[in-house]
Amino acid sequence: MRILIAPDSFKGSASSRELCEMIERALLRRAPHAEIIRLPMADGGEGTVEALVLASKGRFCTRTVSGPLLEPREAVFGVLGDGKTAVIEMAAASGLPFVPREKRDPFRTTSAGTGQLIAAALDEGCDHVIMGIGGSATNDGGAGMLQALGFGLLDRAGQPIAPGASGVSELARIETTAADPRLRTCRFTVACDVDSPLCGPRGASAVFGPQKGARPQDVPVLDAVLARFGSLLEQTAGRNVVNVPGAGAAGGMGAALMALLGAELRPGFAIVNEVTGYERLLQTGGIDLVITGEGQMNAQSLMGKLPVEAARLAKKYGVRCVAIVGSRGEGAEHAEQCGFSSVYELMTEGMTLEYSMTHTAELVEQAVKQIDLTGGQV
Repeated sequence: MRILIAPDSFKGSASSRELCEMIERALLRRAPHAEIIRLPMADGGEGTVEALVLASKGRFCTRTVSGPLLEPREAVFGVLGDGKTAVIEMAAASGLPFVPREKRDPFRTTSAGTGQLIAAALDEGCDHVIMGIGGSATNDGGAGMLQALGFGLLDRAGQPIAPGASGVSELARIETTAADPRLRTCRFTVACDVDSPLCGPRGASAVFGPQKGARPQDVPVLDAVLARFGSLLEQTAGRNVVNVPGAGAAGGMGAALMALLGAELRPGFAIVNEVTGYERLLQTGGIDLVITGEGQMNAQSLMGKLPVEAARLAKKYGVRCVAIVGSRGEGAEHAEQCGFSSVYELMTEGMTLEYSMTHTAELVEQAVKQIDLTGGQV
């Protein structure tokens, strides 16, 4: 029997690599002669750097960059096995968890550290950058990132604007002449499953601003700031980006990436699938069973999340697929109908989240014991 283990991480509990190891150990106790393929996965969010570096036999790099409040922060990015492709998670430098709840203020937080990671990737000789832009603390439209890459974001007096949306509110013009020349020959691919435009009721400020510290009265102000910034981006780049789906991702970072770095926004799973070779394994690998998983299966699992996309592809090739999940949330029943033969939940009635997160290995062992290894129809 040939089993492919391809889970996402369980956020705050276990990485995708650790989950692969847990599941493999439990499987080999049941079926010691099974052939097992471990394939740590992600969908463009947390764990994408690890998944792509491991799959391509690349390497990890660490740099000290500016955090969302300009505090020094150690951030990791990856260089894939080809030596020319970097993979960066915006959250590693500009992530929301780095800002204590009482200090969350989108008028101050900056994406500068993400730009510094891009510069570090260029220093490593990369000419293709894959970026995951989920989990950001910022609503600056990517202004800090652009400044870190040499773009001139200037106020009416010709001075560089301050960090955060507060600085962007003073922006009068964008200059590109001093931008890092290596950007001209670098290709950017952005993992983005958000279809928000830059502005409006579905835009960056309205949808994501509140979780980043925006008060109700702040949202229209932030929206107006990004509207003006978007207009300047379009004038500078000579292309329309404001209303393109994904422009509002990561506090407007999507718009800046498309306008001035020529980025292509793609579904996160599609990018990870290409690099890891997941679908190729289903096509040619003689796989009998796929085991995938995520921390919580819920309605959002239908929006490009790894387990559902993995199950849909497995069904396409007639391969049975099961999922191990930390818990089921609202809407999980709809996700379960997308190609899974079974879904196994680690949390049982009366169990606390804290217990499940600190006893993941033994709970995974129990879940694996329940999996039917004898067959079944998709």
